[in-house]
Amino acid sequence: MKTILNTVFAVALLVTGAAVAEEAVTPLTRGHSHNDYYRTQPLLDALERGIWSVEADIFLIDGELRVAHDRDKAKPGVTLEKLYLDPLLTRVRAGKGPTNDGPELTLLIDIKDDGETTYGHLREVLKHYGEMLTSYGAEGVTPRAVKVVISGSRPIAMMAAETERLAFLDGRIADVGVGDPALYPMVSMSWTSEFDWKGRDAIAPEEQAKLDELVAKAHARGQRIRFWGLPLRPAVWPVLYAAGVDYINADNLDRLRAFLLDQEGAAGASR
Repeated sequence: MKTILNTVFAVALLVTGAAVAEEAVTPLTRGHSHNDYYRTQPLLDALERGIWSVEADIFLIDGELRVAHDRDKAKPGVTLEKLYLDPLLTRVRAGKGPTNDGPELTLLIDIKDDGETTYGHLREVLKHYGEMLTSYGAEGVTPRAVKVVISGSRPIAMMAAETERLAFLDGRIADVGVGDPALYPMVSMSWTSEFDWKGRDAIAPEEQAKLDELVAKAHARGQRIRFWGLPLRPAVWPVLYAAGVDYINADNLDRLRAFLLDQEGAAGASR
């Protein structure tokens, strides 16, 4: 009897887990997995929760695009291909998501060393994954399953001069509303450099107006907007979401997923 009960309990756990996993595949395109490579399962922890934007820092060392925040922590074999590009290609080919006909997943690559040298190597690597990567060419932008966006040490002139690309640039505040969205589809900036609000009380009207204006300018230009260095207070995410900020940075993906599902459910109910 005990064995039967244990078996039933185990099956129940599997069914529950499957239901959660099934629910999580709905892409939550406004979630961003900050420093994703620190997670137990880089990339997969985000995808299992439907978080459709991930961030990886890279260094070019001995011909490898090693993923790490600091150069002395970059280990041989821990590469962008192994942690991100190969698993993504496998999933795209299997139709597991992301897919070429579904919402794009953003792969934000933060170059931590020389931008031109590292991007030159990355550009050749990306050619092996072209079937899943959003591209730019003579006909403009062709959306696919994954959009690679370069941040950090950005080789701006080098990428702007390219007539064909498998990557795009992460803009800054000067690019909001003016940068070519075919080059700068995304703009990121430090929250603390632009705003004083720390999430303790209500955001000041003038800061709310500034936030609304930044978002409106970005969206009018076809750009998506993101802030890093957000205050770690519960009041912050609702303000960003309501203002239309496109990427909400998070370290706690379960909390982010629950928040986004709650917001999207509330939006659906109000329609």
